[in-house]
Order: sequence, then C-alpha cells, then structure tokens
Amino acid sequence: MTVLDKNMVVTASFLTAITIALGAFGAHGLKNIVEASALNTFETGVRYQMYHCLAILVLGLAPTIQEKIKKIVFWFFILGIILFSGSIYLLALNEVLPFDVAKVGFITPIGGLMFIIGWFWFAYKILTIKNK
Repeated sequence: MTVLDKNMVVTASFLTAITIALGAFGAHGLKNIVEASALNTFETGVRYQMYHCLAILVLGLAPTIQEKIKKIVFWFFILGIILFSGSIYLLALNEVLPFDVAKVGFITPIGGLMFIIGWFWFAYKILTIKNK
C-alpha cells in the first residue's frame, strides 16, 4: 500500500466516522430544533458526504488505479465535501446559529461542481488508460 493509498484510506475512515456522527446529530439532535425542510437539507449534506467518503475509501484500496488519477479525484472529492456538504450544514443550521450564513449559499453549487468534475475526471482517465 502506497503512502497516498494509506492517507486516502485513513482520511476516508475519519471522514466516514464524522459523517456518521453528523447523521446521528441530524436524526436525534436537530429534529426538535430546526424545521423539517432544514433537517432534509442537512440529511442531503450527510448523504453526499457519505457517498464520497466511500468513494475515497474504494480509491485508496484500488491498487491498479494510477496514483496521479487517485490524487486528483481525491482532492476534487475533498473539496466537494468541504464546499458542498459543509455549506449545506451551515445553511440547514442558519436559523439556530448566532450569525447569518445565508451568504454562503453560492458555495454549495461550487462544491457540487467539484463532485461532478471529480467523477468525470475519473471516468475519462479510466477510459483513456491503454490496455496491455
């Protein structure tokens, strides 16, 4: 296992644990604090974070994929998690936070774009690998 693979698996593991904690917080801690629509929004952030944590884990465990491909996809997914899911969490919690975070709403689609670019980059690079 390369250093990159190890770092990806460890990062994915920590992020997955955080995702599970966020999901539990949303399911048990938020349901009496925020409106149903905000809870739904929060759950969307958790879901997308989990999808991409698992994708990072699979990438880290895939020995046949070139490191350059893994590294680029990894960073697109990390940026997506931070920008998309992170901004979704803030927006969902806006009514209970002591400051207005509505202005971060423009970040959400940028994070979504990071996910999309990561998946397209991965597909393109896999399709263009020369067969032996």
